[in-house]
Amino acid sequence: MKTRVSWLNSAKETVAETLSRMLVDPTGRFEPSVYETGRLVSLTPALAGHQQRVSFLLAQQRHDGRWGGPGDYHIVPTLSATEALLAEQHRPGSDPRVRPAAEHAVRALADRLSRNGSLPDTVAVEIVVPGLVEDINAHLVRRGRAPLRVPHGSNGELLATLRAAVAQGHGLPEKLSHSLEVIGEPARGASFVTPVDGRIVGCSPAATAAWLGDDGVRDENHPCVGYLRQVTEPDGGVPVAAPLALFERSWVLSTLAEAGVSFTAPEPLVASLHSSFGPEGAAGGLGLPADADDTATALYALAKVGSPRSAECLWNYDAGDHFACFPEERTPSTSTNAHVLQALGASVAAGTAADVDRYSAAAWRVTRWLADTQQLEGHWHDKWHASPYYATVCCATALAAYGTPEGAKAVRRAVDWVLRTQRDDGSWGYWSSTREETAYAVRTLLRAGEPGDDAVAAAAARGATFLLESRSEDRHPPLWHDKDLYTPTRIVETEVFAALYLAHTDTRVAPLLTAAENRIEV
Repeated sequence: MKTRVSWLNSAKETVAETLSRMLVDPTGRFEPSVYETGRLVSLTPALAGHQQRVSFLLAQQRHDGRWGGPGDYHIVPTLSATEALLAEQHRPGSDPRVRPAAEHAVRALADRLSRNGSLPDTVAVEIVVPGLVEDINAHLVRRGRAPLRVPHGSNGELLATLRAAVAQGHGLPEKLSHSLEVIGEPARGASFVTPVDGRIVGCSPAATAAWLGDDGVRDENHPCVGYLRQVTEPDGGVPVAAPLALFERSWVLSTLAEAGVSFTAPEPLVASLHSSFGPEGAAGGLGLPADADDTATALYALAKVGSPRSAECLWNYDAGDHFACFPEERTPSTSTNAHVLQALGASVAAGTAADVDRYSAAAWRVTRWLADTQQLEGHWHDKWHASPYYATVCCATALAAYGTPEGAKAVRRAVDWVLRTQRDDGSWGYWSSTREETAYAVRTLLRAGEPGDDAVAAAAARGATFLLESRSEDRHPPLWHDKDLYTPTRIVETEVFAALYLAHTDTRVAPLLTAAENRIEV
């Protein structure tokens, strides 16, 4: 018979293994992206492994001709893959499956883009979409075909302005380097670009390929080519961003610590977080600008593992009633402000706050802003994730731990929403049941719910049981926002682990798991 003690004993080994593997992984574990891989197929066919990338796109196409996630999250990856296959079909020796796949995709896009609808709030979507539609239409018009309609929410004028500026030798704002591929031909060898470490542009395979160009990738000794080889999976796919060591490490450490897991962070891991900071804070990965989200999460992680540092750099992002991720951002982020609240609160608790009154005042402002942005049903939405369960766990747990009294009502409403939306099998999910979203819901209940609430304990136990019974599902659907939806695998697996740890260490919930664990080999 498996017991709570045996699970907790194996949990210690799981944490140690996760930390040791993360320490020797400079890139992080991130699933490949259709959007990003499509850009390499289109831009750099001379890059070694081209046929594997084409095969990756063909294998990922859905029966309806599209690629990508639920709802309108299919638009960006489908545009990228379609343009790549249209470019590929006329190349010598192209796979015979390419032409019918491209035709199927064009029909699917024409059907969707003929109808009104909003674009998802993914990175640079307002310029990525019109750029890809323009490129696809160039293929179609040359063949006497009707062009696709540019969807509402696109900003073709902005894209044209940016392309003209680069063509005239001007630079771009630092954050746009991550999406450099949208600039097209003027991006190739652009003088304002200096690859980080001589090999990475904008923390992006597509941006790096666009800058290097098809002629450039023929030089196997070029550092950028080495980077592209390094991030390519055996099936040919590449991630939407890499490397993202700071992002992955700070999220994993803060999630484990916030769940109350007892562990000792390896000193080199802690040192790597400290070394990522500059005057503006920390960036998620090489080639990205510093931002409030990664800065706040890294600050919180460092405070929780007993190595706090000054949080003064967060004032760079103070926008008055809330904190912005970047200067001049298009939409604010609820999860970023939740992470800022955690960082401010942990800084005060650790005694590193330079001005406690200023930090406290900011906590009041952020609490009020988060309460105001809560949806009527009780959840939150966020620009960095497709699921409201992610935004809700971030906001509810931050408010419960560090929010002012004004946030208490918002926390109760969030817990009630989680309780109401549990599925019959004990899981949670915005579109369908997922382990990731179930973990967020369990953590919301156990970190923000009332300690004496039997309904909270029962729901958390059912959710934890679902996680135990579904653990053989080793792939997590992409739900995180970048240019495309993506899965940060190690982070998601840590979220699932943290939820189960909370369930096994909660005296109300642990006894309810006994029956499930007797049925399952844990």
